[in-house]
Amino acid sequence: MSDISRRQFLKTGAAALAGITIAPSSILGMSHGHISPTDKLNIGVVGIGGMGHANINNVKATENIVALCDVDWKYAKGVFDEFPKAKRFWDYRKMYDEMGKSLDAVIIATADHTHAIITADAMTMGKHVYCQKPLTHSVYESRLLTKLAASTGVVTQMGNQGSSDEGTDLVCEWIWNGEIGEVTKVECITDRPIWPQGLNVPEKADKIPSTLNWDLFTGPARLNPYSHVYHPWNWRGWWDYGTGALGDMACHILHSPFRALKLQYPTKVEGSSTLLLNACAPQAQHVKMIFPARENMPRVAMPEVEIHWYDGGLLPDRPKGFPAGKQLMPGAGVTIFHGTKDTLICGCYGVGPWLLSGRKPNAPKVCRRVPNAMSGGHEMDWVRACKEDKSNRIMPKSDFSEAGPMNEMVVMGVLAVRLQGLHRTLEWDGENMCFTNIGDNETITTCVKDGFEIHDGHPTFDRQWTEPVNAKQFAAELVKHNYREGWKLPDMPR
Repeated sequence: MSDISRRQFLKTGAAALAGITIAPSSILGMSHGHISPTDKLNIGVVGIGGMGHANINNVKATENIVALCDVDWKYAKGVFDEFPKAKRFWDYRKMYDEMGKSLDAVIIATADHTHAIITADAMTMGKHVYCQKPLTHSVYESRLLTKLAASTGVVTQMGNQGSSDEGTDLVCEWIWNGEIGEVTKVECITDRPIWPQGLNVPEKADKIPSTLNWDLFTGPARLNPYSHVYHPWNWRGWWDYGTGALGDMACHILHSPFRALKLQYPTKVEGSSTLLLNACAPQAQHVKMIFPARENMPRVAMPEVEIHWYDGGLLPDRPKGFPAGKQLMPGAGVTIFHGTKDTLICGCYGVGPWLLSGRKPNAPKVCRRVPNAMSGGHEMDWVRACKEDKSNRIMPKSDFSEAGPMNEMVVMGVLAVRLQGLHRTLEWDGENMCFTNIGDNETITTCVKDGFEIHDGHPTFDRQWTEPVNAKQFAAELVKHNYREGWKLPDMPR
């Protein structure tokens, strides 16, 4: 069968099958583009010492790694040595300037606060991008990348591999088939943080290692004195660079409810935590988000739903009928869907879904499967889409049309926690990216230093607080960051 006739057959067959099921043709796992087996992507990678190395390992067998960039050459040395022919860079902007014409795609695995600018600059150059989770550090950055993906037409993928796993597919299929009835509450839990949080700002600066460019690591954030407690791994707990436990795991754990329940923007959010410091994420937190009713599906309604997030050892009540002696969260995370007919439980990444009733659902398979999603399939599905013709391309499972809005949900949880000092449920206008119930003249203070000490066996709580600042302006800066001089995002596409 010729390539042309084969493509026509696949399109026609898929459309015919969609007519007798509830499935669109894109779920059938068929690639409609013609790809020469000798074609290879020329990939540049920014941030190679941690997850970037894992992403490289999952594509290096079939693609060309031609450029490597990192701000810490000691941390990156092993990867540099593994790819001696790849050109090395400190600054991603120089990599783009020098290698731009020869790059097809970019993998970004830097600290959270630099994801958006590195990704946006690649997209405006017409490069396909794979960006680690969380996609961005702020709501505005997520919205920007969502719109840039639509306007540039490049292939995009966020590094939440569970979105491609069959477990997430099954969660969606069971809920869409009405197996647990209408979902009115979802509880999401993680064992993070597994790094220190709730810390005071270091009082003493450390000498910057010669192998680290601290200015480039800081990027668009404010320039703090260097401390070894920030880098290379513990940056995730510090607000300037990371998004705490939410940023680390929510993109894995919240994605299945986001997709299965067809969520978009919450209307109400509230957060609480252990002591909230203005520079460091708290040790434990709880976030509640309210999402309005969505359009009903053929076999199940989509009413208003509460989404709860717990981390740092906090747990919700055990569901009624949960097996005695069984851990509520046996791994890194769990999601509990409370339906009107049954309760659905899945692990971190959406894996291993099961029903509390013990029933075994037999729902139609309407989601496209990605083989070996958790061990390289997620990256290779992105590679596949990069090579397909734009006119009939099947986008990967976490392209930015979905990952962008979902990441807004994640960083919205961060906003709820950081604004808990306003002592209310915050009302959110998702379209305009602003809170509607913060007064123009309201103020907020945040804790600078814990100051807990013990003298002669008696505790003292000499906490230091910031001067009151305008709460509306403070919230607006959390939604859309003011970048440091010399760093600028592309304009928001109309």
